[in-house]
Formats: sequence, C-alpha cells, structure tokens
Amino acid sequence: MTEPVYYPITAIPFTHVTITDSFWTPRIETNRRVTVKYDFQKCEETGRISNFAKAGGLQDGDHEGIFFNDSDVFKVIEGASYTLMQNPDPELDAYLDNVIRLITAAQEPDGYLYAARTISERNNTPDRLPADREGTTRYSNLRVSHELYNIGHMYEGAVAHYLATGKRSLLDVTIKSADHVDSVFGPGKLRYVPGHQEIELGLAALYRVTGERRYLDLAKFFLDERGRADGHLLYGEYAQDHLPVVEQKEAVGHAVRAVYMYAGMADVAALTGDRSYIDAIDTIWDDVVSKKLYVTGGIGARHEGEAFGDAYELPNATAYNETCAAIANLFWNLRLFQLHGHAKYFDVLERSLYNGYLSGIDFSGDRFFYVNPLEFDGSYRFNRDNSMTRMPWFNCSCCPTNVVRLFPALGGYVYAQRDTDVYVNLFVSSTGHLTVDGNEVTIRQETNYPWDGNVVMHVEPAQPLHFGLRVRIPGWAQGNPVPSTLYRYQGNDESSTPTFMVNGEPVEVEIVDGYAVFERDWQPGDEVSVKLPMPVRRVIADSQVAANRGMVAIERGPLVYCLEGIDNAGKALGQSLSDAATFNVEWQSDLLQGINLIRAHQESTHHESETLTFVPYYAWAHRGVGEMAVWLPCRS
Repeated sequence: MTEPVYYPITAIPFTHVTITDSFWTPRIETNRRVTVKYDFQKCEETGRISNFAKAGGLQDGDHEGIFFNDSDVFKVIEGASYTLMQNPDPELDAYLDNVIRLITAAQEPDGYLYAARTISERNNTPDRLPADREGTTRYSNLRVSHELYNIGHMYEGAVAHYLATGKRSLLDVTIKSADHVDSVFGPGKLRYVPGHQEIELGLAALYRVTGERRYLDLAKFFLDERGRADGHLLYGEYAQDHLPVVEQKEAVGHAVRAVYMYAGMADVAALTGDRSYIDAIDTIWDDVVSKKLYVTGGIGARHEGEAFGDAYELPNATAYNETCAAIANLFWNLRLFQLHGHAKYFDVLERSLYNGYLSGIDFSGDRFFYVNPLEFDGSYRFNRDNSMTRMPWFNCSCCPTNVVRLFPALGGYVYAQRDTDVYVNLFVSSTGHLTVDGNEVTIRQETNYPWDGNVVMHVEPAQPLHFGLRVRIPGWAQGNPVPSTLYRYQGNDESSTPTFMVNGEPVEVEIVDGYAVFERDWQPGDEVSVKLPMPVRRVIADSQVAANRGMVAIERGPLVYCLEGIDNAGKALGQSLSDAATFNVEWQSDLLQGINLIRAHQESTHHESETLTFVPYYAWAHRGVGEMAVWLPCRS
C-alpha cells in the first residue's frame, strides 16, 4: 500500500514525536489511563457495543440507544489505536480484537453495516424503524439516519487500527463497506447525500491507505452532490445542503457537520488539486474568523440546531460552542495550514486547542462538557441533558468519544515540513524526528508554555545541513489576537516584541507568513531561542458583536481567562474591570493542576481597593457550581 500525493506541507506524524511537556503530558496520560477505558466501559454499559453482537446474531435483544451510537464505538477505537501506537498495551490490543469481532459479525453479507436496522430485520420487527429516523428501508432517510456518518467514523478508526497494529481485521470490514457504498451511490446510481458529513473524511483516509481511487472519487461525489436539487430533496442550510459546496460563502447550520465538511473538502482538494474547493473553504474560513469565532476559539452560537449564528451573533451565556465543534475546528485549520503554509491557521487552531477544546473535559478524564458557554449565572442548565456541570456521559455522547482521539494525536500538530523547510507550529516540550533532503534531523524543544513564552529548540542534524527552520510567532505575540478585526487588544505594549537568539547570540529574524525564518547551515548542537513576552492583555470585540459592547476580556499568551465566583466572593457576574486596573501573575502549583492566576488590582465603584482573581477558562467548573464570566463590563 502506498501513500498517494497529498498536501504540499506534511505534518510530522505523532508517531515521530515524543511529547515530554509538563502541561500536556498529564492530560495525554489521563486520556490513555482513564478516558479510553472509561469510554469503552460506557459504550458497554449503554449497549453501544452489544448492539453489534445483536446485529451479528451473537446475542438476543433489541437495539439500545440512539440510532447513531455505532459511531461512538468507532471513535473510541480510533483514539485507542492512536494510544497503542505510542504505548503498546496487550490488554487494550486484545480488547480491540474482541470489539472488532463483534463489528465484523454485525456487517451484512453485501457490506452494509448499521446496527439499528440489522437488529430490527433480524428480529423481524422492521416496523420499529421510524420513517423519520432510520428510514423504513436502507438509505431512505439519509437526512437523519446517520448511516453514512457512522461508517465514516469506522473508516477513520479502521485506518488508525491498521496503522497501529498491522492487523487488517477492521480495515477489511471497512473496505467491504466502502465497496458496498460505492455500488449504491454515484453517477447513474443513488444521488443522495448524508445529512451529517463525515464519510468524506473517512473515504479520503481510506484512499490514502489503500490507494483505491474509487474511494476518493466517492468522497468527491458526496461533496459535489450537496446543494444539487436534481439529485435529491435538499436538506437546507442546517446540513449545508442549500447550495453546491463550491458556491457556499458563509458558515451556516450545524457547526460540527459544517466543519467536518470543510475539512473533507480540504482533503479532497489536496488529493485532487480541485482549486474551486480551496477557494470555497478559504472564503468560508474568512467568514468564520471575521464574524463567527468566539474569543475562546469556540464555534457554534446557537443551542437550536447546534448551529452557527448570523454574522457577529456571539452570545455568551447561551453560547453553544460544542466540544466536537472545537475538535472539528482543529482538524480544519490543520488542513488549511497544510494547503497554504500560513501561521494564521495555527493561531486559530491554538486558540481552539487551549481554550475551546480543553474546557470540554475534566482533569479526571471522565467528566465532559458538551456545551462551553462564556458566562454562567450559577443556575442556567446550559449543558446537554439539562445539566450545568461536566457530566460523566450523555444520551448523545459524541463529545466524550471525540475528545479521546485528539490527545494521543497531539504530537502530529507540533512540527511540519515542506521540502527543506521545517515548521515549528506549537510550543510543546517534545522531540521530533524527521528527514530533510535525505538526512536525519532531530528537533528537541524545551518550554514552559503556556505559562511563559520562552522556547529553546535544539537542532540536531545527523551531519551539517542547510535548511530553513520556520518558527511560528503567534498573532497574540504580534498584537493580533485573531487574524481578523473581530477582536483586538486594547492599547499597545511594545515590551511584547519577540526576541531571538542562535547559539546564545541575538539575531534579527525576518517574519514571513507569521513564521520567524532561520535559514542557515545547521550544525549538530545548534540552539535557537525564542522569547515571546506574555503581558496580560485586554481584549475588545468588534462593536458589531452586540453581546460584548462595552465589555473586555483578559488573556495572557494563548490562554483566555475568566472570573469564577469561588475566587471572587461568590460573584463573577456584575463585576467590572477598570481601565486603570493593574495586573500581576502568580504561579499556583497546587491549584487546578498548576496554573498562573491573574489578579487585577483596582479601585471599586465605591472607591475602595479591590482585587479580582482570574483563572484560565479551560480550568473553570472544577470547584463546584458557581458564577463564571469571560467578558466583563469595562469602566474608566
């Protein structure tokens, strides 16, 4: 099996990166030790796994749970497989073998795999398949049924499992499934499209492993059929099925569906060279970053439809910001970087990673936010299933099973390469191994990021070698919180200018597309130091964001901060921040797994001295239920 030509910039695989970071390693380890096993345990308890046994005739009983629950098992398999790539675990390996045995049994002879339908037909109760959900016959209600969404996640999980173990068990199931789907859909066949995009990503992944062009063509078919009323009854904006994908200019509808689609378009564009896809997702990205992105990097303003809002519709208390949407945003921005090589995509990715994603999972690894608001009054049940805390599970548990596949793959976001240019995109203590012009090169990164901005990179070519090292200089370190005018910093701070050294000597460095470029003849033992000063910054939103007029947010480096009532006499709402407030940063090793607190010292509205205490947004809601606010009224 050979890797087809792909993105012009290659992300260095996480299997070639060893993370040793004090911030990320504990979270990755918790994911490995707790979340993977916990998610499988919940999948067992809720019938998600036994549904496959029932579909395969290995167990009696009716289908349990929601008709798209198959997908949760496939996502955990993907995350578990990534974990195995880095930490061999015979027990987990054997467990996966058993789950895959059940999935194999559930597949019908022609390759169709959808436990809800197969169980009902096996039990001679097809009348239990509502026309408005699963559909009474195969693929008769793709707008809702998730038949193709489910198996799209299986394709991604199967590729991960094959790469991790070399076993073809799930990959063979996937190939049989994809061949079946290809026999049903396409020009001259059914021209329906999935209501929830995902199979496009899965088919592209399957193509990259097998080299079978039909799978890529099928992914492109599903994308090209969207918005074309001559092939199916259109689903509308909710499912991004209102216009052909190359004619879409704005992010609309269900946020996760949309961004999975944009990531799938990027994959297909990279593999086919379709420039119209790239132009479309570039335009949509500008719309998101300029009008629909939360300061936390979250996306999806509305609870209704889990959807993007209108331009500048960014409410705080009722923000949706689904954890899955943050993950999808990471996928999309990584791909855009690989297409274009500009740091602005990692600026958005980093913001989503440290804030919008991390807030979605408890330090314990077994409690989750589905919804991530920017304000909480202590009583509004904002989270899924009528809750206002992180929950151990949800009836619809797409988020708990999605987070598990990002942590072990994080190393794949740190370094990248185009020809003889090497990119450092995230500041994570780690060692990356790559090949430049046929020569082995090791980059060892040391940093205490995100708590300070000092980064040292030890460059170790196997022999003297000329190449370019491109180190991302985040937008926040250049005076721009996001690559648009949606947010800006209040005031300028010249002390925040980055500085650079090579082998201990200060150097002037050109910034190109957001990267500091170190082009030189590298010797074993060379050292690059980058200092990114981290003043506390006040963030102001565009005046068109009605929810944040007259408000200010606080951030330091990549981290957005918030007030929690527990640190501020029980009150976060109703507090205000004076323009004259001064800040100091305090390291607290025993609080919230170790954080930098920010204290704002100011005169209260009653002309008394007061202090407001801010914590990183990702860490909120770990100390009981209480008020929280990211945006505060500002006053002179």
